[in-house]
Amino acid sequence: MTQHVADSHDLIRVHGARENNLKDVSVELPKRRLTVFTGVSGSGKSSLVFATIAAESQRMINETYSTFIQGFMPTLARPDVDLLDGLTTAIIVDQERMGADPRSTVGTATDANAMLRILFSRLGKPYGGPAQAFSFNVASISGAGAVTVEKGGRVTKERRSFEVIGGMCPRCEGRGSVSDIDLDQIVDREKSIMEGAILLPGYSMEGWYGRIYGGCGFFDPDKPVKSFTKRQLDDLLYKEPTKIKVEGINITYEGLVPRMQKSMLSKDVDSLQPHVRAFVERAVVFTTCPECDGTRLTAAARASKIKGISIADACAMQISDLAAWVRELDEPSVAPLLAGLQEVLDSFVQIGLGYLSLERPSGTLSGGEAQRTKMIRHLGSALTDVTYVFDEPTIGLHPHDIQRMNDLLLQLRDKGNTVLVVEHKPEAIAIADHVVDLGPGAGTAGGEVVYEGTVEGLSSSGTLTGKHLHDRATLKPAVRERTGVLEVRGASAHNLQSVDVDLPLGVLVVVTGVAGSGKSSLIHGSVSTRDDVVSVDQTPIRGSRRSNPATYTGLLEPVRKAFAKANGVKPALFSANSEGACPNCKGAGVVYTDLAMMAGVATTCEVCGGKRFDASVLDYTLGGRDISEVFEMPVEEAVEFFGVGDARTPAAHKVLERLMDVGLGYVRLGQPLTTLSGGERQRLKLATQMGDTGGIYVLDEPTTGLHLADVENMLGMLDRLVDSGKSVIVIEHHQAVMAHADWIVDLGPGAGHDGGRVVFEGTPAQLVAARSTVTGEHLAQYVGA
Repeated sequence: MTQHVADSHDLIRVHGARENNLKDVSVELPKRRLTVFTGVSGSGKSSLVFATIAAESQRMINETYSTFIQGFMPTLARPDVDLLDGLTTAIIVDQERMGADPRSTVGTATDANAMLRILFSRLGKPYGGPAQAFSFNVASISGAGAVTVEKGGRVTKERRSFEVIGGMCPRCEGRGSVSDIDLDQIVDREKSIMEGAILLPGYSMEGWYGRIYGGCGFFDPDKPVKSFTKRQLDDLLYKEPTKIKVEGINITYEGLVPRMQKSMLSKDVDSLQPHVRAFVERAVVFTTCPECDGTRLTAAARASKIKGISIADACAMQISDLAAWVRELDEPSVAPLLAGLQEVLDSFVQIGLGYLSLERPSGTLSGGEAQRTKMIRHLGSALTDVTYVFDEPTIGLHPHDIQRMNDLLLQLRDKGNTVLVVEHKPEAIAIADHVVDLGPGAGTAGGEVVYEGTVEGLSSSGTLTGKHLHDRATLKPAVRERTGVLEVRGASAHNLQSVDVDLPLGVLVVVTGVAGSGKSSLIHGSVSTRDDVVSVDQTPIRGSRRSNPATYTGLLEPVRKAFAKANGVKPALFSANSEGACPNCKGAGVVYTDLAMMAGVATTCEVCGGKRFDASVLDYTLGGRDISEVFEMPVEEAVEFFGVGDARTPAAHKVLERLMDVGLGYVRLGQPLTTLSGGERQRLKLATQMGDTGGIYVLDEPTTGLHLADVENMLGMLDRLVDSGKSVIVIEHHQAVMAHADWIVDLGPGAGHDGGRVVFEGTPAQLVAARSTVTGEHLAQYVGA
């Protein structure tokens, strides 16, 4: 069954892998080939590829650094595996959102900005200075300092002045926006400091902040703030960092506004904890910087131009337009630089991201856009014989764009690299040199290699993936009748060109179009914000490492009450965050050890064995199971457990049925939310919100991460939502969902400024018959019309 490769040096060998649900998995993967890993969600693909192969590669690379350097790196445990042989350096290109630093843009995340800065420093007129003079991450500073010089054989120190010319706008510090803070949201002037006048989240007077602001001596902490002198109020709000002594301890005092700017406003708002984000949105208004007009750059950097275009203009252009502009530049003195920049910009266009601009904040990219942007870093890399690991690179791609993604994956392989891809899309599986199919099911029912070999062999293997590989949905013989329309008029967010469209209600509406055509701008900008709309997307779920599906869905509340009632004790005993917590690990299940200069280490709690609860709590049972055993249950087991007998808990059972409906039967109730994929997060949110009273549901690519066999279940769930009286609007590329729709709205015809228009609206059958759009062509091929 396994493909035979003669030379063992040409193999990555994995023997006895047991990470997560893997059951002693052994595989031999050919190097310098493209291997696709398939299987239902939760079958163990990521456990094998990311948690075993890629994790061990990264751990071994980290161990080559000095102990000092390792001290600044996360401590990586060796994966649970008997043998890993033939590993090469692994580069993971995943769907994690890119850094939330507000200074990070598409241009800075790739080599494009660096090349542009050099280009303008060489060709810009008037001369704008060195390359760093065009960087909004470098501030202009001047000063003096001592330097060591040698004169006539003698070493002496001389004081010399220095000047650094950077491109950072001094007003907004390179962020492009300035913040206007409502001081009344920071301080309650009617109260004294000790009465709680400071309103910043986490600034309790019982802790260190109370000791600092109460004992600083700059003002009377027992007087109402409204009675402070101008100087005292200024010290409270704006004082620069100042060394003071409080209770005999040397500390640095700083006014509330600069402290808030460093701790809250220097980060992307979306990366903050929910309560801090809510405070910032309430207390701060962000406006475009009036000095640089949002370009982040100094006037000198903006004044230097090449053929009438400044670096700010270049970064604001759609990348496909910028590529065309660079192609017109003919300067032999910088020919290699122009060729390199051209290659990077063409890669953006080739990968389907030509509609972006280099100034786009990287934190605003979707998971699929982020993954493709990261990919651009590696396409021009001089490295060979490395292992590239991709997590569903076709996510967010229209069928039209998948072929281009395939070409890029093959391009990486043909440079002599090993490419490992986790995928569900048949079009992406088709290009594999080697396939590893995991299953047969999910969770505890998965974790085995059920097929290993060629794509042709997979088709006839009889596995779940093999059976569904050539599935093709058919057009519905009849579509539902609308009950009304939701009117959108003059939508012009981002690239939308004053769009007017009527979205039918009471039916399943699918909004489609190539990546960047304006789908999300139309729906999230004009529909999601309305009353009566429940919007479910793939953004990360905010929560601590203690958060899990049981806590997130509210399932735990009725479960705790059921345990309490059955045993005649308090519900709080059955919370790992309350009275029932293990006293040693405080209910975390692991103990975090701070190793000073080295990275901290998490070890399973020796007292509770990772169960999180005090031993006495585990004496109480419901239906023969203790609370820690309930947390270990997958949803499909729990739905049965809470549906019958002594453990019957209708409120819990209802939530669990919804989790089953959205295809999360394999997820454990106590599984940390941080381990869920984007698609799993969206389906968890959907299950949680299915009981909401909203009449219109908006879903953003709900098939993300779904196996071919699960798409049918998702369509059944969408049907049940519509049949229950809801209106469902889905942004989706999957042809099976398009074919199943009652109404399709297709945007395009292209991306960016080439899109933003409705190019078709009607039934799927009409779209296939017309074949007037790219989507229509692909859907017609899919259904065999």
